[in-house]
Amino acid sequence: MLFWLMSALGLGIAYLLGSTPTGFLAGKFLKGIDIREHGSNSTGATNVLRTLGLRPFAAVLAIDALKGAAAIVFIRWLSQALLVWPATKPAAWVEPSSFVAWAVCLAGLAVLLGHARSIWLNFTGGKSVAAGVGVLAAMSWTVALGALTVFGVTLALFRIMSVSSMLAALTAVALVCGLDEPLPYRVLVIAGAAFVIVRHRANIKRLLAGTEPRLGRTSQPGVSGR
Repeated sequence: MLFWLMSALGLGIAYLLGSTPTGFLAGKFLKGIDIREHGSNSTGATNVLRTLGLRPFAAVLAIDALKGAAAIVFIRWLSQALLVWPATKPAAWVEPSSFVAWAVCLAGLAVLLGHARSIWLNFTGGKSVAAGVGVLAAMSWTVALGALTVFGVTLALFRIMSVSSMLAALTAVALVCGLDEPLPYRVLVIAGAAFVIVRHRANIKRLLAGTEPRLGRTSQPGVSGR
């Protein structure tokens, strides 16, 4: 029983790491504003760029990615420790490598959920892209590198953050399925990509209408960013 309780606690910690409202805190500390009332009304890094500027954007982006990576590193360590600690040794049917991989999968999803639905902000938040990059980097650096490459190239060509983010998510799906990654990692990336794309549904409507803002343009109220 203690084994499963500690596992559940670890997932709760992953959610809390993801829910740390970096963009919201940046708005409060730097300008004394609620960033959800400005720009795209999001707490994500893109709205930080549009509302607070380049340096706060870089800091928020880095911290959001780091919290995603930290959650995966922590849950991997905890899962491996629970398998060997005498007080928490699991039942004989629990297969160690499979358990760790599934724990990473669930922790990654908890981070994405926490970023998008932060308990500290009445379950509002961002699009979970930056946090997802951190999760990918800690889970599989090859998948993360491929997704980031597509993101960077697409952003340079089109200067539309939403398009870059969604194409990067789809690239991660293609890579994790094409490479020799465990099934739980594939489930995490596929579910995470679907979550990110659903969170961009308003952006998709604007893309189809030809009204999605490009970098360097001021977004209109109600336009949601990452």
